[in-house]
Amino acid sequence: MRGTLKQRSKGSWTIIIDAGRDPATGKRRQQWHTVKGTKREAEKRLTELVHQVDYGVYVKSGNLTVGAYLEQWVEDYASTRVRATTFEGYETRAKHLIDSLGGIRLSELRPDHLQAYYTAKLKNGRRDGQGLAPGTLIKHHNLLREALSHAVRWGLVARNVAEAVDPPRSQRKEMRALTSTELHHVLNACQGTPWHPIFHTLAWTGLRRSELLGLRWKDLDLIFATLRVSQVLHQLNNGQFVYQEPKTAKGRRTIALSPASCIELRQYREGQERDADLLDIPLTDESLVFGRPDGSPRGPSTLTLAFRRLTRRLGFTGVRLHDLRHTHATLMMEQGVNPKVVSERLGHASVVITLDTYSHVLPNMQEEAVAKFEAAMAVAEVVQ
Repeated sequence: MRGTLKQRSKGSWTIIIDAGRDPATGKRRQQWHTVKGTKREAEKRLTELVHQVDYGVYVKSGNLTVGAYLEQWVEDYASTRVRATTFEGYETRAKHLIDSLGGIRLSELRPDHLQAYYTAKLKNGRRDGQGLAPGTLIKHHNLLREALSHAVRWGLVARNVAEAVDPPRSQRKEMRALTSTELHHVLNACQGTPWHPIFHTLAWTGLRRSELLGLRWKDLDLIFATLRVSQVLHQLNNGQFVYQEPKTAKGRRTIALSPASCIELRQYREGQERDADLLDIPLTDESLVFGRPDGSPRGPSTLTLAFRRLTRRLGFTGVRLHDLRHTHATLMMEQGVNPKVVSERLGHASVVITLDTYSHVLPNMQEEAVAKFEAAMAVAEVVQ
């Protein structure tokens, strides 16, 4: 046990915490706390303090600043509980918060501090002097709220002030789905280049970029025309590639491939086999489908930049690589495909997400449904 409990007087207890050795002197450090209440309450507080030591977040609360707490929480707690890509985002958001709020004592942090932070960042939060997007600040708010919830649980503060503040409202990003004609223009413009099978597969499957880059040949069955999403590929800021499982159970899925996709992928595989022979490298079922010619992972940003150059050359404005996913879903729903099927193909956690994201398609579907109903009733009337 890293702490002891002693009764000072009736209803008063002293907790002595062994906080480990001082790295500078090598001497053992002890922290003393006084607790008023019953023995059970004092034992509960002792357990909380010992847990703080175990998790590496113990600091004498009276001297603890927001900056010191966030640094410890991100490094010692969050780093062991989130994905590497998520952790990078945590570090970036924590840096913003620490730069602005770091000097405030944790116990003295107030809701108006957070409100002033959001207002300032909306005006000037980026390096170029522009303001941060409301959606970005919502992520800042969520990180701080999560960190402070642990501070409350560990007895460092009495309440979570982030719960008393509403972050800025985020406006939904304008979604640009290509028409079927525009999509053909895009694919025709990159015909014969390495980008054609990549953009074709994205548009014909609705995969996310990370899902496409994580595909291995063993994930494709071109005989039974299926594609399995079992891993995703991300690249960290330091250039390192990381493979991860999809975030949700619905993200781990098997979808049907169209005949056109199977033909495209067979031809691509044949070309990849020729390249592998020339480079004298193995091509196996474990090989990445859309890796570089030498078999190494392809950087996600290269896809984004190539698609941006292509669409700009064609005169399409405001079109992102991710919009191929939106295009896939929109065209399917416009053809009357059940939203649940579309949701399953996209790997959404719930069909509610699909219906909310593609609500712009629903009015047309409503009109078509009414027209079909009326046509059915007209046929029934003639039969009578």
